[in-house]
Amino acid sequence: MSTENEGTAVPPAPSAPPVPVDAPAAPAPQAQAPQGPYGQDAQGQAPQGPGASGDAPHPGASSSAPDPSWPPPPPPTAPYGDGGSGAGPGGWGSSYQQPAPKSGRGRGGLVAAVLVAALVAGGMGGGLGYVLAKDNDESTGSTTVSASTNGGDVKRDAGTTAGVAAKALPSTVTIEAESTSGEGGTGTGFVFDKQGHIVTNNHVVADAVDGGKLTATFPTGKKYDAEVVGHAQGYDVAVIKLKNAPSDLKPLTLGDSDKVAVGDSTIAIGAPFGLSDTVTTGIISAKNRPVASSDGSGSQASYMSALQTDASINPGNSGGPLLDARGNVIGINSAIQSTGNGGFGTGQSGSIGLGFAIPINQAKYVAQELIKNGKPVYAKIGASVSLDDSSDGAQITDQGAGGAAPVEPGGPAAKAGLKPGDVIIKLDDRVIDSGPTLIGEIWTHQPGDKVTITYERGGKQRTAEVTLGSRVGDN
Repeated sequence: MSTENEGTAVPPAPSAPPVPVDAPAAPAPQAQAPQGPYGQDAQGQAPQGPGASGDAPHPGASSSAPDPSWPPPPPPTAPYGDGGSGAGPGGWGSSYQQPAPKSGRGRGGLVAAVLVAALVAGGMGGGLGYVLAKDNDESTGSTTVSASTNGGDVKRDAGTTAGVAAKALPSTVTIEAESTSGEGGTGTGFVFDKQGHIVTNNHVVADAVDGGKLTATFPTGKKYDAEVVGHAQGYDVAVIKLKNAPSDLKPLTLGDSDKVAVGDSTIAIGAPFGLSDTVTTGIISAKNRPVASSDGSGSQASYMSALQTDASINPGNSGGPLLDARGNVIGINSAIQSTGNGGFGTGQSGSIGLGFAIPINQAKYVAQELIKNGKPVYAKIGASVSLDDSSDGAQITDQGAGGAAPVEPGGPAAKAGLKPGDVIIKLDDRVIDSGPTLIGEIWTHQPGDKVTITYERGGKQRTAEVTLGSRVGDN
């Protein structure tokens, strides 16, 4: 089965701007996105991949720091979706319920839940196509027409989709991960450097992290065993390394995701439903989209301020590169917003033109940290914020996760004068309309970065300069 964070949408984080694309074998019931302690460590210890259920000591409260509350409890049985709000176990608080559109500051966020699709989906689709074609030929006769050779040779310049694909495909791989119990999935990755490091999504390789089996196959059919170098649940980024890597690896060129504009052309490469080396095209349809995703297995959620694209992305595309028109990597395909069943009896949802990618500037930083230290490093403000979507902003809770202080003593937020009850409404020029949005935005920064936080206290707006702290590891 393929591991994809592509799936059901979850609570709309702020529509403005804190799991790369898979779906459960059967249509996942819509559940509520977990709310949980995200606070005193890494601005929200998001459960990864992207769901959790249970009763939390402090519903709706989440710690921006990863200390006490990290990792937050697993999401509700159903990755994400509708349903009433309730307390979630592990201090996650009440789960998300897709709120009605709000007027005013909110920009309408989107949370995509992960789908897990079986590889057979691709095979069944191909088989059905063959049967339909065969029946059509028998009933109506052949309609094949020979192509004329008078038009001259087709030119596939470097800037065309065909030219970009021809250059990028040799540097992409289809990843198969298998746990010690035989469970696993399929995803995609791309060559990061000449030493054999491959970048992909955390949820793609999660099954192989603890003693499982991992392989990477190039379009030529050459397959290599690989090992996990490091993985970050909150970011949904992982790095693996090929064993006995070839000497002729060609890393893909990394672009600048900060300079991407809405309307720019995009090219996605992956293995949708197990169909390796598939190329699709589209445009950047939005930027800074707040997305939380889950792999539907009860694991922690991941949060991103994503690039949104209408390039067709399906289960199996997870971890694959999102390229610009010049072939530069601008993002890692990670999640989709989808509806209904995928057909062919798979119960899997497919693309409806709403795909989300982790910006490459963020992914590059995470990958470099994983290669260097084997563990992710998260930026944090040191305050617990509510994951409820009931407030017009991210409210600092009255009580932290696991009984910890809502504002970490001596932490970044405390030094800036922030207190419980304050509602953060902007981070620099980004509108913040919920806790998940704040988490995603903070994680686009690095520890030590200085940001301006605008917040409300007692009906009045105030601003504070905050120097972000750091948390190492997912736990």
